[in-house]
Amino acid sequence: MTHDSERPADRVSRRKFLLTSGAIGAAGLAGCSGGSEDTATPEPENDGSGSSDGSDGSSGDGSDSSDGSDGSSSGSNEPSLLTGEGSSTVYPIANKGSSYWNGNAPPSDGEYWGENDEGSIPGWSEFETDMHLADYFASQYGFEATGERSNPPYRATIGLSHSGTGCEAVTDGLVDIGNSSGPITAELGWSEEEANQEVVDHVLGRDGQPIVVSQDIYDAGIDQLTAEQVRKIYQNEITNWSEIGGPDQEIFCIGRAVGSGTDTSFRLNMLGDAEAEMPGVDTRQGQNQGVAQLVRQNEGAIAYMALAFTGEAVRPIALEFDGTVYETSKDAENTIFDSAYPLNRDLHMYTRITEDTPSGTDMREGAFMRMFLTQFGQQVFVEDNNYIPLPTADLEAELEKLPDTA
Repeated sequence: MTHDSERPADRVSRRKFLLTSGAIGAAGLAGCSGGSEDTATPEPENDGSGSSDGSDGSSGDGSDSSDGSDGSSSGSNEPSLLTGEGSSTVYPIANKGSSYWNGNAPPSDGEYWGENDEGSIPGWSEFETDMHLADYFASQYGFEATGERSNPPYRATIGLSHSGTGCEAVTDGLVDIGNSSGPITAELGWSEEEANQEVVDHVLGRDGQPIVVSQDIYDAGIDQLTAEQVRKIYQNEITNWSEIGGPDQEIFCIGRAVGSGTDTSFRLNMLGDAEAEMPGVDTRQGQNQGVAQLVRQNEGAIAYMALAFTGEAVRPIALEFDGTVYETSKDAENTIFDSAYPLNRDLHMYTRITEDTPSGTDMREGAFMRMFLTQFGQQVFVEDNNYIPLPTADLEAELEKLPDTA
């Protein structure tokens, strides 16, 4: 991926840049497990958290992928730990899913699974089962149910890094699932043919990647821009908000780290090339959490990020593409939550094709992903994190990629 040149130092020195990159990075990682006002829906609290011991998504004891297509550990009939890592955009979906999986709630727990005082939680009634959550999905692939809370048939752990890192980790066999908010072809420079030979692309939801501005700019009346204005800001052709009807305030232009799926998708969809130069960028952040914090704490800011991390102080704005304005309300005729929105992108979980698993998805991976590809999963893990659920036809197509149930 091409690295962008920075703006002249004298311009950056005038920024109200309140936090160093190191402080932002630490705060961003902390924000993944404890919520701020702009982070995603908190995961359920149980003794089986979905976070890993290391950012590489490993179990901490050196275990990784299975030796057999059933996901069994070497020399054991017990299924091995399911590991994943990658995109901070996909992380809220995947990590919340692993927390629910590891919690293995019983049907009597209406908050996370089953019946509650107001009836069944969204989509749960589609299953008509009295089994614990992970037990239900795992049993469809021949795994023995435990019938115990916080004791799933096998555990899942999700690490946080970048899309490119997640893609590399799964193709290198370091993890079972590589999470990415950009296509693996762009992340690794592969052809479609190479990708089809190496991995299976599981799409679990979509993100209407928004453009956000800081509160002071939104309050000054900048609640809509054209795609061309955004392009010019990131290509350093517009440098002051007064040039596009805003206050006399220098633009503080924030980008995601090179190699993140959010950055790759933005370059592809907004600039037409995954390696397009963006000389207007003043600073880059590795995760969406860091981007959100920079926008909150700096005046004159603009950024691109995932929907799950927007909020009151990180305001998404409407965008006009070729005469069509995409609003930020879900109820609008044209909205950033529509699949027609030009910055809309798929959220991927990649699994690896191997000699032992020629289909590219083993039984552990299939059971885990099936949980997301239901009405329940799309509501709880996708829509409740402010992402876009898949339409029925796409759900059916994704289910076809999974191993057959027992």
